[in-house]
Amino acid sequence: VSFPPDDARNFWFPQSPSSSSTMPPNADISRLRQRIPSTTGTVSAADVDADPATQSVRSIKGLKGTEVAIDGVIYDIADFVHPGGEVVKFFGGNDVTVQYKMIHPHHTAKHLEKMKAVGKVNDYKPEYKFDTEFEREIKAEVFKIVRRGREFGTTGFFFRAFVYISLFFFLQYTFATSTNLNSTQGILLAIAFGVSGATIGLNVQHDANHGAASKKPWVNDLLGFGADLIGGCKWSWLAQHWTHHAYTNHADKDPDSFSSEPVFNFNDYPIGHPKRRWYHRFQGVYFLAILSMYWLSMIFNPQIIDLRHAGAAYVGIQMENDFIVKRRKYAIMMRAMYLFLNIYCPFANNGFNLSTFGIIMLMGVAESLTLSVLFSLSHNFENSDRNPTEAFLNTGEPVCWFKSQVETSSTYGGAIAGYLTGGLNFQVEHHLFPRMSSAWYPYIAPTVREVCKKHGVKYAYYPWIWQNLFS
Repeated sequence: VSFPPDDARNFWFPQSPSSSSTMPPNADISRLRQRIPSTTGTVSAADVDADPATQSVRSIKGLKGTEVAIDGVIYDIADFVHPGGEVVKFFGGNDVTVQYKMIHPHHTAKHLEKMKAVGKVNDYKPEYKFDTEFEREIKAEVFKIVRRGREFGTTGFFFRAFVYISLFFFLQYTFATSTNLNSTQGILLAIAFGVSGATIGLNVQHDANHGAASKKPWVNDLLGFGADLIGGCKWSWLAQHWTHHAYTNHADKDPDSFSSEPVFNFNDYPIGHPKRRWYHRFQGVYFLAILSMYWLSMIFNPQIIDLRHAGAAYVGIQMENDFIVKRRKYAIMMRAMYLFLNIYCPFANNGFNLSTFGIIMLMGVAESLTLSVLFSLSHNFENSDRNPTEAFLNTGEPVCWFKSQVETSSTYGGAIAGYLTGGLNFQVEHHLFPRMSSAWYPYIAPTVREVCKKHGVKYAYYPWIWQNLFS
C-alpha cells in the first residue's frame, strides 16, 4: 500500500534530550501543602507502619469489596465521603493506584490521609512511575492555562450538550411513535437518530462519566446515564473505559487492546504467534462491516445482567462489591426501556416485517459507525506504542505513565472536530488529563505538543481525520 507523505500524515517529534529548566516543585513537599494540618482523625499509611494493631498484609485478590489499594496500602472506603461522589466505591476490591493518580492530577500524599488505612498488600509491583520530570512540566504548563477548579465543562460545553440532548429526545420520541418508518422519511429518521445517539455517547456521557462535565457529582451522575439512553450501560462503561485509560495499549491489562480478537488484531504479535490469523491480512477489507454491528453487540450483551464486563474481568478487575450489585436491577430496567422504545415500539407501530427490521438495523448501523470508527482511531495507528511497559518487562524499571499515554494515543483536527466528537479527536490531551472537560483540549493542545517536543516524547498528530483513519 502507499501512504500519504509524512508531512501530511503523521507528525512525530524526534527524540531529543530534555533541556534544563526550572521545574515546578513536587506538590508533596510544597510549603503550602505542609501548612495544612490533617483534621480527619483517620488512620494514614504512615500509621499503618507505626501501629502493628492496624497492620493487615494480604494479596490484592484478598481485598474486600469496601477496600482499595493505592501504592501498596489498603484503604477502607466503606464510610469515606468522596468529594467526587459515590463512584469511588465502584472500584472496591481492586488495586486502583493508576486510576487514582490519573484522575487526581493535583494528588499529594495529604489527600490519602483522608481515608482509613487498614493494611498493606504483599504483591504490589508498580509498572508505571509518576512525578517524573516530564509529568511535572506538562502539568505546570497546562495548569497555567486551565487553573485548578476551572477544568470542568464551560458554558460552550453545556450549550452543546443541551443541543445534542434536545435533538436526541426529539428524534427518540419521533422514532418510537412514528407510523411511517417504512418510507424515505423513515430512512432519513433512522440515520439521523442513530447519529444523534452517537453524539450523546461522544459529547455528553463521556465527559460526565469521567467526572469532567461538572464539579457537582450529581450532574455527572445524571449526564452519565446518556450511555444507557443509547443502548449501553454506564457502569459497564466505567469498568471497561477507566481500566483502558489506566493501562492504554498494555499487552495484558487494557481491555481495548485485545477485546476485538480474534476478529481483529491490533497488536504487534511476532510472526508465527498463534493470535495471528490468516484472515487478519484482510481485516482492512471487512473492518467497517464488522464495526457496523457494534450496536447489536451492545444492546444484546448479557453482561448487563451482572455488570461484570468481560474485558475488565479478564484483566483482573473485581466487580462483585455492594455498589455494583445494588445497581444491577437499575441497569436491567434501563436496558429493557431502551429495547421497548427502539425495537418493540417501531415493530408495533409499523408492523412486524423485514422493512421495519431494516429501518431498526439502519439506525443501529448509523450509531455503530459514528461511534466505533472514531473509537478505533485513538490508539491504533502506524508506529503507536503497542507495548508501553516493554522496558519494565526487560529491566524491572517502571515507565513514565504520562509518556506512555502520549505515545499510545493520537490527535487529529482541531476545535471544530472537537465540538463534533466531544474532544475524542484530542486523544493525547484526553489521556493526559482525563478529568478535564473536553472543552479545554483545543486550548491546551499546542502547549502539550511543545512540552512533548522538548522532552523527546513522540506526539502523533494528523491534520485531517481521514489521515488518521488511513493510518
